[in-house]
Amino acid sequence: MRHIKQVLVGILALVSLLWVAAEPGVFQSAGFFAIRAAAVQYTGVLAIALMSVAMMLALRPRWPERWMGGLDKMYRLHKWLGITALIVAIIHWLWTQGPKWAVGWGFLERPARGDRPPIENQVEAAFSSLRGTAEGVGEWAFYAVVALIALALVRAFPYRWFYKTHRLLALAYLVLMFHSVVLLTFADWMTPLGAAMAVLLAGGTFSAGVVLLRRVGAARQVKGRIAELTYYPGVKALETVIDVPAGWPGHRPGQFAFAKSDASEGAHPYTIASGWHPDHPRITFVTKELGDHTRGLKERLKVGQEVRVEGPYGCFTFDDDCRSQIWIGGGIGITPFIARMKHMALRGEAPDWPQGQVADLFHTTSDVDEVALAKLAEDARAAQVQLHLLIDARDGRLTGARIREAVPDWREASIWFCGPAGFGAALRADFATEGFPVDKRFHQELFDMR
Repeated sequence: MRHIKQVLVGILALVSLLWVAAEPGVFQSAGFFAIRAAAVQYTGVLAIALMSVAMMLALRPRWPERWMGGLDKMYRLHKWLGITALIVAIIHWLWTQGPKWAVGWGFLERPARGDRPPIENQVEAAFSSLRGTAEGVGEWAFYAVVALIALALVRAFPYRWFYKTHRLLALAYLVLMFHSVVLLTFADWMTPLGAAMAVLLAGGTFSAGVVLLRRVGAARQVKGRIAELTYYPGVKALETVIDVPAGWPGHRPGQFAFAKSDASEGAHPYTIASGWHPDHPRITFVTKELGDHTRGLKERLKVGQEVRVEGPYGCFTFDDDCRSQIWIGGGIGITPFIARMKHMALRGEAPDWPQGQVADLFHTTSDVDEVALAKLAEDARAAQVQLHLLIDARDGRLTGARIREAVPDWREASIWFCGPAGFGAALRADFATEGFPVDKRFHQELFDMR
């Protein structure tokens, strides 16, 4: 989370500094309409810069994933870039339209304009001739962006429709890119601000094209075929085993992948619940019925059906040198720990983790399926992991105090959490009050892709 804030604030600060450097006279602006012109330019530059970075992150690039802490964190940044861009764009629109309304209502008087000198630069003259078009299409693109981002933030809006409508933001971005290129103060293109904007707009335009062509993540996709399906009615979860005979690069326990079985529905992210061995190229997903899509999987999926798998992604990979690790899986958040235990059992004779490292797994669940819980206990025994199973109705809620009581050396441990975001935030805050270094040793998967 720290890096998300750093990047967001850094973009805002850098673009602001570049704009002030390009417009050094902005603080000497006299009169309301001079201030309005500067505000329109500044907010417009800031909004399109934020949108450009958000558009580039939509491609799921690999190079910033490790620094950001995983694709889940990058998607959280993508979301907040979009929200911030929307807020700034609304302010930009108000600065553009508000004074016009005020003039029409008689509250302001439009300043008299003298004759403008002819524009000698042919490129600048061409841009000037397009100003009316750029303003008109930009306004309608702004309305589209407001509607599309609002829909993306409505949790009740079905994912299959979100998947289809969210792609239209790429088209709106291209219109706003044209709007920005034409309406940016022409002299600013010859400054560092202009160079930065050119890079951002080029990257955003390329990314928008990839999105519209439906080629996001194409280089990391492989074809697979469903080999096994097991449904656990007690926890309303489906275990899907997929053969990936060629192309899959392998994965580390704790990572996730996008799987697509229906082109109209799009790809959905699922944590991988299996270890990896190249001699047995299989991937297992465990999906809980949490929405329209997952509730219908057990009827739609069939053994032998072809699926596309994209990945792997994520940095929730249990990498540290702590002598002890505390794992906390809430509900379906148990899946990365299943993968880790299977990996540990597979590598028992040749461990790839620090010698002597031990793990305590806390699994808290409101649903009970005896078969699923028996498999979990078997995985824990095979991996020599201490399992602490808490069923809500029987054992009550899992708290930081209960964890600390069960793991005496918790101060020297690392904590790995996957589950409901609110639960994770509460545990993080609880351990922080006890002096635990949560920024360094509390790892949480932000498994929310919208």
